[in-house]
Amino acid sequence: MNPAIPRIELLNRQRGIPLDFDLIRSVTRAAAGACLEAAKPGSPLTGLAAVEISFLSDAAITRVHGRFFGDPTPTDVITFPYGEILIGAGTVAAHAPRFFHSASMEASLCAIHGLLHLGGHDDLTKQDAAAMARLQERLLKAALKMVA
Repeated sequence: MNPAIPRIELLNRQRGIPLDFDLIRSVTRAAAGACLEAAKPGSPLTGLAAVEISFLSDAAITRVHGRFFGDPTPTDVITFPYGEILIGAGTVAAHAPRFFHSASMEASLCAIHGLLHLGGHDDLTKQDAAAMARLQERLLKAALKMVA
């Protein structure tokens, strides 16, 4: 029996960065099935009924990053194995131009990145990070075709 695709819930808990939540929701939901297919057996994603993706200010994500990872700097995405993905909206907006994305497209990519973490993928080594980056880019492109 194949695991069910989890319900994707988006919560905007920041006010500083305008994002297209309809686009992010559509792209993330379109990519969720492929993320589940790419999930490693026994990973959290295979057993979750829902995934909550919250968009935070840089101040808020900095506090979480410091508390749970000992790094009091802003970051783009933090994933918790119980199905919570936190996205730092300011960091995402700052990174987007480097990758020729809008802030909303970069946020969609970060949501996919978080889903892949829930699927048992990691980016702790350069090799794993490169493999994960290739996979998330491929899934983003496929999802965009599905929602176009």
